Amino acid sequence: MASEQKRLFLTLSLSALVLFGWQYFFAPKNQFEKGSFDKNKQAVAQADSKHEKAVAVDKLPAEGTSNQAPVEQTVAPSVSVYTLSNSVTKVVLTNELVIKSFMPLKEERDAFTDIVGVKKPFQFFIVNNGSLTPLLFNLSKTSESEISGTDSRFNINFNAYLDEKGLFQWTLSSTKPYQYFTRMQSEKQEGEGRQIRQYVTLLKDTQRTNIDDDEKYDGPLQWMAVDYHYHLFANVFNGKPMSSIKIASGNLDTKIIESTTSLSGFSFYGLKGHDELQAIGSKLHLAVDFGVFGIIAVPILKGIQFIYKYVPNYGLAIILITIFIRTLLFPLQFKSFKSMKKMQKLQPELAKLKEKHADDPQKMQRATMELFKKNGANPMGGCLPLLLQMPVFFAFYQVLFNSVELLNAPFMLWITDLSAKDQYYVLPILMGIAMFFQTKLNPSTTADPMQKKMMMFMPLIFTFFMKDLPAGLNLYILVSTVFGITQQLFVYKTVD
Repeated sequence: MASEQKRLFLTLSLSALVLFGWQYFFAPKNQFEKGSFDKNKQAVAQADSKHEKAVAVDKLPAEGTSNQAPVEQTVAPSVSVYTLSNSVTKVVLTNELVIKSFMPLKEERDAFTDIVGVKKPFQFFIVNNGSLTPLLFNLSKTSESEISGTDSRFNINFNAYLDEKGLFQWTLSSTKPYQYFTRMQSEKQEGEGRQIRQYVTLLKDTQRTNIDDDEKYDGPLQWMAVDYHYHLFANVFNGKPMSSIKIASGNLDTKIIESTTSLSGFSFYGLKGHDELQAIGSKLHLAVDFGVFGIIAVPILKGIQFIYKYVPNYGLAIILITIFIRTLLFPLQFKSFKSMKKMQKLQPELAKLKEKHADDPQKMQRATMELFKKNGANPMGGCLPLLLQMPVFFAFYQVLFNSVELLNAPFMLWITDLSAKDQYYVLPILMGIAMFFQTKLNPSTTADPMQKKMMMFMPLIFTFFMKDLPAGLNLYILVSTVFGITQQLFVYKTVD
């Protein structure tokens, strides 16, 4: 039978593996069948390079068709830039329907171009007689916040405006049905806190893909977005059109499968606040990645927000909600600490059994089991409550890693931004020291010096992994560990 120490080490090791591999290995897998996709990537790149001053039409055969002569086109207008604004947002776009700048005015936010990383983050095309053709309009502003115009080559009308929520509402309409094609572009980016820029789409479920990965799937598309941790650039389609999606080489290409005379939706850029996105609708709040324990994470977030109303410091809010949750879970922890206390009392007798039956492992195992049964000790009693608490721990981790509330939120002294790492590494070092003392409190059931050393190294490993993660996360684990030590000492002194 494995020793209590081995089980505890295994638990901590698995916890570390899951915690720090969470962002990479727990993303939802592709749940959609691989569909056919118009392989026009090279054509789009060629069209994009030709459109600095005017638009040219690339001729490509459609899937399953032979080469066709292009339809006769009228002369396209030159590229122009327009600015729309209201009391909430300012948007700069071109008559190619490329959004060059998106600036929410309610609060200070990072630059749009810094988040998406490219000059043309989103653009429309049509598939026309085997050609992938960019759109180009004669546009005119009807007010400061509205614009409209026509692409006379295809008689496609475009109407757009900024609404009171800061959403860029747009509609494409025509008498003839067209098959639309869109491209989102971004560049690979990873922040110092291990934040990774991703594409996120919502079909039946959210699908997350790193910018430089390759994916292909079909389904009813509700929205697609560039997600860079605290910021989101999303394009939402009304009606959830059936779409074929391909992500490759930093591009997210979407082909609307059925031709249509009307395509509408809206574009959004801003902080990825769960409540704010939920208020917008279209299930945009699902862009906030709370993982599989979202059902626990959302109440934790609401709790932090509630405390902040009365204690306007998110660092103090984290401390108070941590203490509250640890207190709420104390009945489970009590059983764990009580089991550890019993195991601690049996240490001398276990050592004698190991010495007595050193040459007969099976006999030592039977004798150990009898000793546990006689004294009412359960070797798994310390691990099971810990495992039951892991969903709360991971949910708390996801909340603090993803919550925009911590962005630029000061705590005290040198901690001026809870979303950034502790530049002096004070919090992760204190966390490591607290975890070391907690390890010393746990009973040891092994005489193997190597296993003991490995257990002592666990706090150091956690400290190393946590050093570049947000200060808010380190604060939570530090407070949780210190309060846990207090609870453990209380149980050890009050339980016989």
